[in-house]
Amino acid sequence: MLVTSRIRRALAAGTLAAGACGLAVTPAVAGASGPHATAARTISLSDSAHLHRTSSHGFNLYESGPATGSLGGSVTLHLDVVSTNRVTAQMTVSPHGGSISGTASGSYHVNGGTASFSGTLSVTGGSGSYSHAHGSGLSFGGTIERSNDAVTVHVSGHFST
Repeated sequence: MLVTSRIRRALAAGTLAAGACGLAVTPAVAGASGPHATAARTISLSDSAHLHRTSSHGFNLYESGPATGSLGGSVTLHLDVVSTNRVTAQMTVSPHGGSISGTASGSYHVNGGTASFSGTLSVTGGSGSYSHAHGSGLSFGGTIERSNDAVTVHVSGHFST
């Protein structure tokens, strides 16, 4: 799915949201050299967002809105319906202290006025406190209200920084 770097920076935990709860800090590896060694963090994510369309082009939806859950913050989402049964997405969540970006893909199903999607999300990067964010296999899913393109998205799983 094609997304500009501006949109990529504006997205993240789409739902990627993880604040104070669920943080597990692991100590730096024994024998790590130099004064620049830092501990890795594993963040447990469980966030939801109710988004509104900011623009659209064909089967590409650009959405934004607030996220609630473990990270919170603002979410931007570019959702692309690539076929009658597949979607791809790029998402950025901007909690306090930085941003988290990711890409997702999954199945897509229409049932009357509502469409649903589900698949997996990979955390591809971040900024600020999340500058080394990475991870894969996070759960990604939600619904699209076809009358107004409002999207509800849910993301859960673990990633590292």
